[in-house]
Amino acid sequence: MNKATESGPGAPATDRGGEDRRQRKARQTREALADAAIDLILEHGLAAVTVEAVAERADVTRRTFSRHFGSKEAAALDFTRADGDRINAALRTRPADEPPLAAYRAAVRDWLTDPQTPGLHRRARTRALLALVDTEPALFAAYERVRVDAQDESVRIIADRLGTDPVRDQRPAVVVGAAAGVLTAALRSWARGTHGHDADLTAHVERAYAVLTQEAALAASHIA
Repeated sequence: MNKATESGPGAPATDRGGEDRRQRKARQTREALADAAIDLILEHGLAAVTVEAVAERADVTRRTFSRHFGSKEAAALDFTRADGDRINAALRTRPADEPPLAAYRAAVRDWLTDPQTPGLHRRARTRALLALVDTEPALFAAYERVRVDAQDESVRIIADRLGTDPVRDQRPAVVVGAAAGVLTAALRSWARGTHGHDADLTAHVERAYAVLTQEAALAASHIA
């Protein structure tokens, strides 16, 4: 007898992650649509792919697609939204006495090295898709929307850590702008295969943050 039967008729069946059957099916459908969008875009190019084709590849209706995504670009880049959520979740758990910039850098490292939820560098096709972002305006716009949303949440988290109002205090926005900017620059160069064609994204990102730290120290000494 399975757990759903043991829990009584009509009770939601849950998995180890706490999802009931409906939530699990919705997640699986969303993931199937996102995978289909990535596959089709990489196979045929963004312009040749329609929402209907994505829905058909995922074996769902056009209406089901619209319940999950507003566009094919949003579907293909859904992994970036999920990764932003994971970075922010890690940021919330950093020690309260850790400086904000160090906390954000550590949260990124936690995301990249999480064995339970592989970072984008451990997933097939994501590097190729990210490389298209700079060449496809619609993908770039969708990516920027995801990035801005994630950074806005990061600003709120940093403001809470500092016990300040981000509207009046620019520190949270400045910290997040710098820290997230480093990550964005590292991701873009990694996707393009520049700077030594470094396949190890974790090391690549760490080196990028080291550059920020060094340049900030040099600037501080020069101003002083």
